[in-house]
Parts: sequence; C-alpha cells; structure tokens
Amino acid sequence: MTLTWQLIWGSFFLALCAVIHVVAIAYLTTIAERFSDHVRRNRPFVRLVTVVGAAFIWITLSHTIQVWIWAKAFLVMGVLEDLNSALYFALVTYSTVGYGDVVLGTGTRIFGTMAGVSGVLSLGVSTAFLVALLGRLLPEAKGYAESTRHK
Repeated sequence: MTLTWQLIWGSFFLALCAVIHVVAIAYLTTIAERFSDHVRRNRPFVRLVTVVGAAFIWITLSHTIQVWIWAKAFLVMGVLEDLNSALYFALVTYSTVGYGDVVLGTGTRIFGTMAGVSGVLSLGVSTAFLVALLGRLLPEAKGYAESTRHK
C-alpha cells in the first residue's frame, strides 16, 4: 500500500471510529440524564455506582466496536492474514500498549499507526466524559454521606 493510500484509508477508518465514539458519547449523555433521573430516588451512592457503572459499560462497548472495526480493516486491507492476529494487533495498538510482537510490513505501518491515534483520541474523550460525570455526581454523593454522618 502506498503512503498516500495508507493515509487515505487510515484517515477514513480513524474518522469512522471517531464518529462512532462521538455518537456513542452523545447518546450516553442523554441516556445518563434519563437514567440518573430514574434512579434519583435511590441513595446518592447507589445512583453514583449505577450511573457510572452503566456509562463505563457503554463506553467499553464503544471501544470494543472500534477495535473490531480496526481488526476487520487490517484483514480486508491485507495488512494481517488471520482474525486472531488482526484482533490482537488492533487491541494492543488501539490501547497504545504496543507489545511489538506483531509487526507490520513497511507498506502498512502508517495505516496501522492510525489505529493508535484513533485509540488515543477515543480514550481521551472517554476519560473526559467520565471525569465530567463523576464531577457532577460525586458532590451529591459526598453531601449525602456527610449529612448521614451528622445524624
């Protein structure tokens, strides 16, 4: 694969994963609001655990879908030959662990690196979302804990 095609296809799959993740986070935001209102009558600790736990599961699902997209891309584009290697490489690259035991040829390295860029961006958005969610729910849970301690 030429450098130009690596950049084009890598950018395409990176953009596809970015759109999937942004849609997942946007949908999660609306669901978290409704879900949080639904469990509002519970104690703040239960609400915190329930809402953050559900958000964590949803975000994990989004990342899993993206890893599968990259794995399938590696197969379809002929970068790797079998699903096991493609999934393994996609996961260690997307998560930026990068063990280095599966290495791409010189004609596909840039394309493969785009999976790492995709992972960094998506993991960053997920982290920011979870921090914002915790920032919103923790003061309420802390206030409840302090009010029950003084009784």
